[in-house]
Amino acid sequence: MSERLHYQLQFFASKEGPGGEKTEKATPRKREKAREEGQVARSTEVNTAFMFIFMFLGIRLFAPYVYSELLKVFRDSYKMFTMGENLFQVDYMSRWGAYIVQKIILILAPFLIITTIVGIGANLTQVGWKPSTKPLKPKWNRMNPIEGFKRLFSMKSLVELLKSLFKLIIIGIIIYSSIIKNQDSIYLLYDMTILQIASYIGNLAIDMALRVGIFFVFLAIADFAYQKYELEQNLKMTKQEIKEEYKMQEGNPEIKGKIRQKMREMAMRRMMQDLPQADVIITNPTHFAIAIKYDVGAGQAPIVIAKGMNLIAQKIKEVAKENEIEIVENKPLARTLYYTVEIGQEIPPELYQVVAEILAWVYQFKNKNG
Repeated sequence: MSERLHYQLQFFASKEGPGGEKTEKATPRKREKAREEGQVARSTEVNTAFMFIFMFLGIRLFAPYVYSELLKVFRDSYKMFTMGENLFQVDYMSRWGAYIVQKIILILAPFLIITTIVGIGANLTQVGWKPSTKPLKPKWNRMNPIEGFKRLFSMKSLVELLKSLFKLIIIGIIIYSSIIKNQDSIYLLYDMTILQIASYIGNLAIDMALRVGIFFVFLAIADFAYQKYELEQNLKMTKQEIKEEYKMQEGNPEIKGKIRQKMREMAMRRMMQDLPQADVIITNPTHFAIAIKYDVGAGQAPIVIAKGMNLIAQKIKEVAKENEIEIVENKPLARTLYYTVEIGQEIPPELYQVVAEILAWVYQFKNKNG
């Protein structure tokens, strides 16, 4: 007897959602729901690029201000230590401490403002303004060690690792090329003063930082495009999911169909109840029937109070005969009234003449037979 080999084919199957493979683009409702949950295309590289460039531009811009303020703090500190008689007094030390804290805040203020504005601007540039508290809620499934292990060895983690290695290599190349480019000037540091050395090294560092920042800009553009692509892939839906969402938003088509049928039945009953009030029925004669009522005292144009086609038209004519309402055959008028005038509406001015002639004949006929 031959042995049977059992294969777990589900391990070879592609990941599919309920209802089949996820091949359809996300609906606006799913995109909105994902945004509310904080699932948006956002790249940290954009924040890094913005922060890197604007921070070092700020350093270059505010360097004279920082230098003058630090120099002032050092001078004041030197004066403090030379006043030995007040050095250990509590009031003196508290005032001095407040002064130092104030100076530190004033020195760091431009950079704190730049960091705040750039951080907010970078995020608004990517995702716009729609705050949500849902991302702040704890997600207990993230505490699952198995899921964490899967995330650790996922495609996203591999991409992040390769991206980090790529950044290190490019940054190393930029720093190395900058040093090689300025190696002749570096040998002249021996003949410079301390301030000249600090200024030269600072300018060299800022120049390298800006070049690194430009690299981060290109990296941010590529990473943001990848994040958008990945989000689109994650948000894709199956055909069944789209149908279920449509049912939730629009309602079950079967139930809606039954509701529409009930509404038609109610409208038909109301129409048949109003039908005995009609003055005349205009017919095709077999396909259309339109009931017209004219209230002389109301000062309005004649009104269509009922209309129907085929079986409904036959029913209207039956009710008209039961209530001794005159039936007048006029094929063009019947067709025009059916397609252009809704129940409860007045007839259009261009039909006044022909309808008035029919009503006049009906009234004359009733008076003659009355």
